[in-house]
This record gives sequence, C-alpha cells and structure tokens, in this order.
Amino acid sequence: MGGVIASRSLRIAGDKLNEDILRYMREEKKLLIGEATAEQLKCSLGSAFALDEELEGRVRGRDLISGLPKEMTVSSEELREAMERSVGAIVLAVKNTIEETPPELTADLFNRHIFLAGGGALLRGLDKHIAEETKLFVKIVDDPLAAVARGCGFVLENVGQLKSVLVSTQKDEFI
Repeated sequence: MGGVIASRSLRIAGDKLNEDILRYMREEKKLLIGEATAEQLKCSLGSAFALDEELEGRVRGRDLISGLPKEMTVSSEELREAMERSVGAIVLAVKNTIEETPPELTADLFNRHIFLAGGGALLRGLDKHIAEETKLFVKIVDDPLAAVARGCGFVLENVGQLKSVLVSTQKDEFI
C-alpha cells in the first residue's frame, strides 16, 4: 500500500503524567511537591499496569494543612491511580487508530505488532496495558527516547522521497 494507513497524535506526554501526579499528591495526599519530584516518582514508582510486587517510596513536600515540611510513603498503585486518566486516553487513542485501519490490513497487526517510542514508552507496564486492551503484541523500540528524534531526522533528510507517506496529523484533545 505504501503509505500511512491510520495515525493519531495526542497531547499527552511525560509532562502530563507528571501533572497528574502533582494533582493527585495535592488533592488526595494534601502534599505539595515540585515538578522534579513528580518526575522522579513517575520514573521510580510509576506504572500503567499492576505490578507483581507493588513498589513504595518516600516523598517529601509541604503539608497543605499545616504548611510544614512532611514526608510520607507513596505506592506504585497510588501513582497508577493518579495517571489512570492519561494512560486511559493513550490506550483509547491506540484502539481508535486500530478501528480506523481497513479490515484487510487489521490482520497484519497480529504479525507486525504495535511499537511504542518516546519517553512515554518507558512507563513501566504501558506495553502490557496496551497489549491487554487490544489483544495485540506490543513492543518497545530500542532506545525509545532517541527513536522519535532519529525518526524526525530521517524524515527531514528524506522529505522528497517520503512525500507520499507524510500526512498532517489529527490532534485528539485530552479532556
């Protein structure tokens, strides 16, 4: 076929997941933390899928009730709850893209898999969560952080030859 069959772009990235964690800590735990702390929690404890052994860590911030410094324990289960809406939007976008794929090509997904790239691919269990929801194989590309940049560089270097497969993307707004 030689082109993009279906695509979708979301405005959900690692920063959105960090915002989810910030909001959860503020609203549910009454603890004010900074963006760097949210990022660290996401990387060390965050998951999109239930873990065989849930993780726990300590987090420090300012107690919103007393205004004083406070340290507390937070679990991977709590962070998964915090990021649930954004992760759900990612999974929904994958499912919607599959639904837009012509039926004669849908069977190819069983052989070719879904590949995840970018920083979001590093969220523990995202591949398993998408696989469970779609019943398809999901793989994380080698070096997912650099994969997007390498792909963009390749397109820029070969834009003339790739005109037939380049599309303007449809943006799905996240509620």
